Parts: sequence; structure tokens; C-alpha cells
Amino acid sequence: MDNRTLGKGRKCVPSPSAAAVVRSAVLLLAAVVFVGWLMMWAMLPTRTYSSTWAPKLAALTGFGKQGIRMTVYVFPVLFVYVVACVYLHLQQKGGDPDTQRRSSTRMASWRRPVLVRGPLGIVTSIELAILLMFMALLVWFYYAYIAVEFSKLRVKPGEKLWQAELEKAAKRLGSVGSLCCALLFLPVARGSSLLPLIGLTPEAGIKYHVWLGNMAMAFFTAHGLCYVFFWASTDQIHLMTKWARTRASNVAGELALLCGLAMWATALPRIRRRVFELFFYAHHLYIPFIVFSALHMGVTVFWYVLPGVFLFAVDRCLRFLQSRARIRLVSSRLLPSGAVELNFDKSPSKQRRYPCKEGYEATTVTDNFVADLRYNPTSTLFVNVPCVSRLQWHPFSVTSSSSLEPDTLSVVIKNRGGWTQKLYETVSSLPPSGGHLGVSVEGPYSPAAGVTSFLGHDSLVMISGGIGITPFISVIRELVYQSSVAETASTPKLLLVCVFRTSAELDMLDLLVPASGGLYGTPSLDLRIEAFVTSESEPRTGNDTHKRPCQQVWFKPWPSDAPVSPALGTNGWLWLGAVVSSSFAAFLLLVAVLQRFYIYPVDRDSNHVYPWAARTMLNLLFLGVSVAGVTGAAFLWSKRRSAREAKKIKSVDGPTPAMSPVSLLHWTGGGGVERELESLPAQPLAQATNVHFGHRPDLKRMLLGIHDENVGVMASGPSGMLEEVATICSSGLASNLHFQSISFTW
Repeated sequence: MDNRTLGKGRKCVPSPSAAAVVRSAVLLLAAVVFVGWLMMWAMLPTRTYSSTWAPKLAALTGFGKQGIRMTVYVFPVLFVYVVACVYLHLQQKGGDPDTQRRSSTRMASWRRPVLVRGPLGIVTSIELAILLMFMALLVWFYYAYIAVEFSKLRVKPGEKLWQAELEKAAKRLGSVGSLCCALLFLPVARGSSLLPLIGLTPEAGIKYHVWLGNMAMAFFTAHGLCYVFFWASTDQIHLMTKWARTRASNVAGELALLCGLAMWATALPRIRRRVFELFFYAHHLYIPFIVFSALHMGVTVFWYVLPGVFLFAVDRCLRFLQSRARIRLVSSRLLPSGAVELNFDKSPSKQRRYPCKEGYEATTVTDNFVADLRYNPTSTLFVNVPCVSRLQWHPFSVTSSSSLEPDTLSVVIKNRGGWTQKLYETVSSLPPSGGHLGVSVEGPYSPAAGVTSFLGHDSLVMISGGIGITPFISVIRELVYQSSVAETASTPKLLLVCVFRTSAELDMLDLLVPASGGLYGTPSLDLRIEAFVTSESEPRTGNDTHKRPCQQVWFKPWPSDAPVSPALGTNGWLWLGAVVSSSFAAFLLLVAVLQRFYIYPVDRDSNHVYPWAARTMLNLLFLGVSVAGVTGAAFLWSKRRSAREAKKIKSVDGPTPAMSPVSLLHWTGGGGVERELESLPAQPLAQATNVHFGHRPDLKRMLLGIHDENVGVMASGPSGMLEEVATICSSGLASNLHFQSISFTW
């Protein structure tokens, strides 16, 4: 419906589309199921659940305790996950920018920072509210369990009352830790549908993983220490070495605790920043941690934490399969400051060729809405270069725009540290005319909202420090594209405030222009750049580093190299939901066969009970087999289908004439390349840029001086800068500032 006037002074409000209504209904359904799942956790320790609800649920499912936990505590999480996949698929196919912008504006007040400095970092209103509610749930969970346990407490002969109470209290500390573990693995599943459903990126989810990990390890450590003290006080210290056949294994619990403590200690900020490799390799202890935790709990209790482990296993398997391919590198730009831009070939878009008049070149139009790989600004790509290190994977911000650059994907890597130094030396040693570099990637991983949240602001202020400018490059390129094609929605006014230590780092601004051009002819974008060089009081003269041109390196791909493509193809979200559903169905089938034909005949005999450890290991084995089998089959089928489509497109379209980036560059001596100002919009960018030397920006004055009604403030860089910007936005001096942090805490 159009915005026609209905009578005097009245306007007709556009009604939401059918797709928007369906997406809202799907989102509401997921929210209701998730809240119900949390409520069942709150009811679990109560007498009402154990004496009334549990017997009815057991009779309803027909599978005893395992059936109850499967139905109540596993299915809801998987259902929400699959529903989220459907929601994201609908959003991807028929997103309504206006609806998404209105939703982003409504949530702006909840995203305002309320805690800036402290152990929790920058915490928004909604994060603080969720954290307080979750902590209240933990307190209630422990109190309700203790109240029930103490009401039916029986003191054994030779045991004191406080010792019996200590044993029950120690046991329930482990139960509270299990509640934290039920959510622990969800934020670190990078390709999960749950993160983009609530507007999170993988790096933003790390913060919640850290919170949950700290709480879980605090409870598990207290759980273990209390049991050790109880055994010592009752002269049962020998129980520390006991591996019970049909009860909780103490040895397995101690091994799981040791693995958890090793991960916890190496994840401390000081150790993680100084010895990142130690943190990285130590965190792979999560595998024995899961196995020993399952052996300690027993398989029936392990079902409480199974959803997070299962979804993480699916995600990890997909990431492993995607990372096996060698990716085709197109070119690289080496900046004088030591930064490297890597340009990857992206999965081919479906193209249409339109014939022109005689004597003119045929025109190729790319239909971006059917491109194989689409990603939003501020996405993250994980990169592995085997010749530098076979095991290390590092995340980098994607600087390209899938709209403006439909055939390439770019990341920028600052020369800082041993891995990046070796990469820079490797790329710079290649001949400019051709070479090969084997690279593998995972991702890209992007937020669901994308550029629509940026378009909802009147002004957009982007504040960066050093390499923190890289996520804003993708934002600017995407808004450049939007300004050239948008007919109704106007792009916001852009202010980029970037802080560099030396003037050599000013060459990072050159990356605002893609290697293939693309920014030419976009006068509608209102962009102003304020660059600050803090360690130099005046511009350098003469033959300085920042005056040297960029060096361009072209790569020769091998036939086995593949473009960057989504793990499960074009309809990846739908396929992800199908993979999760199918793999869990296969797991249930295997477990049912095991239970009915192998375990039940043993348990039916009153003189025998099937060992807990064997049952648990068989369940874990079936979990791995079902996930690996279904995920691997779906991945291979998707790759074959993409290969057939690419071959079909190539045979129909024929060779596509494309303007090489070389036509936009001219070679200089020494193998470098330099832009021609006539070919690229370097002159307009230079006119929009003001460079300040010898001082840091007065962010408070700059932000409070913007009087637009709706101002988005994005900050990326060192923690001190993020805290300063967050303090200004949360001070209450300006209610029009809406803060968003882009931090890198891997």
C-alpha cells in the first residue's frame, strides 16, 4: 500500500508484507519455546517437578528419565535452532529493510552501555538485564535443590550432620555448573543460526562464552574442592581414585576438572595476549573435557548439556570440511605501512549477457540476488596459510562489499606479530607478475541485520584505532553501493574518525577504494574523514615511507584452487536446519537400536547392570558418527551441485569480458603499482580527508557536536578507545547517540 493521504492531515501507514508477518511469527514461536525451555530448567530442582511432572512425562514419552530429558531439555533447543534457520532463510530471500530499520531503532535504547569499565567490559542495558536474570536463575536453581535435598537428608552412621550437608551441597554445585555448560558451547558455534538471529557476530558471542565459562569453572572447581574436603573429613580420600561401574566416576570428574582448569588458566587476559599460541592449543582440551564430563555425569545426566555440544559438533564439522579446500587468491596489495590486502576469488555469480549494437562490447550484468556467496558488512573471515603455520587460524575483518564487489572477497592483515610478519615476507617475496600462495578459509561469518541497521541512522560516526579501521571499510563500500542504487532510502551522513600512530599508517585510507575501482561516480555519499597521527607533530617531507606506492602482486591459481563459497550452498540456512534435524534423527535411531537390542537385555537381568562408561562412550560414538556422516554427505552434495551450476553458467554465458584491475593502475619502477588519479576517486577522497598531527581527537566535542536526531556511533580498536566512546554515549549528555562496539577478543 502506498503512502496516500486519507482525508485531511492523515496518511496511510504501509502495511507489513506477508513475508514480514511470517518472519515475525517464526521469531515469536522461537522466543516462546526458548522461554519455556528456561522455565523447565527453573522447575527442575523443585519437588513439584520430581514428584508430579516427571512421572507424567515418563509415562508420556515411554523412555524413562532419558526420554524426559530428551523431550524437555534437548528438543526445544534444536527446534529453536531449526526455526532460526527458517527465519534467516526468509530474511535472506525477502528481507524488508524498512521493518529491520524500525526494529533496530526500537532496540537502540536497550543497546545503550550502562557499564563501561570493569571486569565485564562494555555491557549494554539488555546484556546487563539478561546477565542479572541468568544469575538469579542460578541462585534459585541452587537454593531449590538444596532445600529439597536437606528436607530429606539422612545422616549415615559415623557421619556428622554438617558432613552430610556438605556432600549434598557439593553435589548440587556440579548441577549448577551443568546449567552453565548447557549454554557454554552455543556462543562459539561460528556458523550457528542462533547468533545472527539475535544480531550477534562470532566475535561478539565470545564475550558470553567467557562469562559462562568463568561461571561454570567456578562452580565445578567449588564442586571438586568440596568433595575433596568431604572425603578428607570422613577418612574416604581413597574415593578420589575410584571409577565406579554403575555410578558417577570420580576419576573421570577429576580429569575433566584438570582439563577445564588448564583452559581456564590459559584464557586469562594476560596469558592470552602474551602467549596466544598457548591459549589456542590449550583450548583444544575441550574434547577430553567433554568426554570425561560425560563419563563423570553418566549418559542420562549428560543429556542436559547435549544440545550445545551437538550443535557445536555440527558447526565444527562443517568448518573442518570447508577449511580443507585451497582457496583461489586473485591479487594482493602490500602497503608501505606493512599491511597486506588479500583478494580472494568468490563463488561465481549467475550472469546475463546482453548484446549491444554492432561495434560495441557486450554488457554483462550480475544478478546479485542469486549470487552464491552473500555477506553483510563487518563480517569475519578465518584464514590459514599452511606455509606460515599449518595449525594457526586467525580471524580478520572482511573489507569488501558483496554488493559492490560481487566476484571478490578481501581482508586486510596488519604486520604485527610473528605470524603476520612471516605472511608479509612471503607475499612480498613473490614476483609481481605471478606466483602461488596456498590459503584456506572458514566463513565468512556475518551479522543478520547487515547494512539495514546503518541505513536507519541520520548520521553514522565510525571511530577506529589502527587496524580497527578494517570493518568500517566494508561499511563504507556497502553504503557507496546503496547510495548508487537506493531509490527511496537515503544513506546517512558518514564521519570516519581514524587514529594512527605514524603517518605511514595513513595508507590504510587507500583501502577505502577497492583494487578494481568501483567507487567512481558516487557523489551522493556524504563522507568526511578526520585522520589523527598521534606520534608525529607535523607531516614528514621528502621520500618518506607513506609516499611510496602500494605494491600489487598477482597470483597464479592452481587448477585445484576453489573460490570462497558457502559451506552448504545458496540456500545454506535451510540446508543447515535439515542437517541438524537429520543428524539428530540418525543419532536417536542408533541410540534406540543400542538401547533395545544391546543394553536392555543386560539391564533386564536383575543380577547385571550395563556399565555406565561403556554406555556413555557408545552414545558419544554414535553422536560423532551421525554428525560426521550427515554433515559430510550434505557438504559433498552441495559442492557437486555448485560445480554443476557453475559449469552450466559458464557454458551458457561463455567467457565474460571483465575489466582487469591492471587497467586502473600503472606500473612503476621496482615492481610497485600506483593509482592514476584520473581513474580512481582519489581526488574526492583527498578533499574529504583532514589529517591532524600531534594529538588525539577530542571525541567528546566531536560526538556532542552532532545534532542529528538519530546518530549511530560505531567504535573499533583498542579497549581504551572503546571505553572512552562508550562513556560519552552513555553519559546522558546526548540521547541521540547509539553506540555499537566492534571488538576483537579471540
